[in-house]
Amino acid sequence: VQLVESGGGLVQTGGSLRLSCTASGLTFRAYAMGWFRQAPGKERERVSCISERADSIDYAGSVKGRFTISRDNAKNTLYLQMNSLSPEDTAMYYCAAAPTFSNILNLAVQYWGQGTQVTVSS
Repeated sequence: VQLVESGGGLVQTGGSLRLSCTASGLTFRAYAMGWFRQAPGKERERVSCISERADSIDYAGSVKGRFTISRDNAKNTLYLQMNSLSPEDTAMYYCAAAPTFSNILNLAVQYWGQGTQVTVSS
């Protein structure tokens, strides 16, 4: 199984980025997916999660209204549109897969990607 993130980079405060996560080696449509992030010296935190058919979505309070998660099961790809970025969003962003939406809400992740760095300058 591989989860490969892309789309990270350096952006100024107020800017936008779109992260992608392409999955292989698993039945993508059968997995709940999520985005997590970890800043230096901090614990990994859940950013947003989406159920297998995208009928359930969850956002961390700190990103609600700014970030949008989506998935394309035909393309085995997960997305995270990030708008109005701030330096507090600087972190390594990880894609994750879990058998159920409840699993991923509780960080019971089965597969992790390697991460993509997002850096927001002030």
